[in-house]
Amino acid sequence: METLFDSKHLYRSYFQLAFPMVLGLVVTLVYNLADTFFIARTNDTNLIAGVSLCAPVFTALMAFGNIFGQGGSSLISRLLGGQDEQGAKRVSAFCFYIALATGVVLAVLMSAFGHPLLLLLGADADTLPHAFAYYIVLAVGAPVIVLSFIHSNLVRCEGMAAESMIGTILGAVINIILDPILISVAGMGAMGAAVATVIGYLCSVLYFLWLLHQKSRCLSVRPSLCRVSGRELRQILGVGVTAALSNLMQSLCVIVVNQFLLPYGNDKIAAMGIVLKINMIAQLVLIGFSFGGVPLFGYLYGARRQAEMKKLVRFCLGFLTALSLALTAVLCLLASPLMAAFVKDTAMIATGAEMLRWQAVSTVFAGIVLLLTVLFQATGKVGPAFMLSISRQGVVFVAALLVCVRLFGYNGVLMGQAAADVCSALLALGLLAGNGKRA
Repeated sequence: METLFDSKHLYRSYFQLAFPMVLGLVVTLVYNLADTFFIARTNDTNLIAGVSLCAPVFTALMAFGNIFGQGGSSLISRLLGGQDEQGAKRVSAFCFYIALATGVVLAVLMSAFGHPLLLLLGADADTLPHAFAYYIVLAVGAPVIVLSFIHSNLVRCEGMAAESMIGTILGAVINIILDPILISVAGMGAMGAAVATVIGYLCSVLYFLWLLHQKSRCLSVRPSLCRVSGRELRQILGVGVTAALSNLMQSLCVIVVNQFLLPYGNDKIAAMGIVLKINMIAQLVLIGFSFGGVPLFGYLYGARRQAEMKKLVRFCLGFLTALSLALTAVLCLLASPLMAAFVKDTAMIATGAEMLRWQAVSTVFAGIVLLLTVLFQATGKVGPAFMLSISRQGVVFVAALLVCVRLFGYNGVLMGQAAADVCSALLALGLLAGNGKRA
């Protein structure tokens, strides 16, 4: 394992793990935009709305996958740091089969309660046929979608960051190729979009299974190894549920912000929707460089190399701070041109530019929170990881938003995220100092 995580060249090892993660996330973003593009080209408003209504369903499936993907990767990294390769094989096999079982249960439940759930999500007589056509394919493909998030995380624990990226890109490219064929050429509409998505994820799953068979020394899918201790299960769920909670909190925050913007007009909600997509580019870069270090953090922690661990954390904090400041400068200076790339309305461009600057101004604090959240996840510190997962885009965000709106009205809605980022960063640094003293 020393050749995979070279402690003599910590920074090089970190970037070898992080760069593929960043590229994989960027490709995922491109796929999401392309998927939206091909659906929008049908010019069928009800079709577009019906597919959009299913977005929370996909987010939920991704969250279930991350419970065992990120929870498992955290534990496996620490096991490999302690030279327990047999333990890593057991945990990886368990994560694979429990994710498969979870996907099957979700498929049954989703199929049984499809119509009530879609009505709850806002489907009406016009959008329900399109929404259900998309939804039912996701329901049947739930085991595949959940499984796709397992080995894309686990193989990185063994140093195969580039292979993880390839698996992600493979699924995205196949999806992009199939989208126009199935949606328009084959005339399958919403169902075609969902089929393309599931096939893309299936190809990723098959690639990762081939990869394990050909290259992996420390991961397994052998049924005979599918067992973990109660302590290991608590570690997987403790970290995994925390990671999944972060995904769900992001969706909840968008809903909350939209509710606060509603009195000021739909144009404000539309502008914020575009702003969040633009800002997501910067956030994905930070997420990639934060999560990219998880295998190395876990490995060093499991090997009890505290000096190297502290050195790497200091470097990552400095690097992400510099990167965040650069991203802030770009977003603030180019706010208006970036908005103009999406809309032509002058008033909306001005509104969106102001929103984007408020979102970008606290990027450095967001970077600190992201890094320290994944650091606590990688080292199995469930309590601090949980606190940070529900802070920046959770409890602290809602509290900051309420205070800012009360004090500043409409401008308070815009500055709510910035206030939450600052408070959450202070909380994160406090938790880091507290855990450092106890280490």
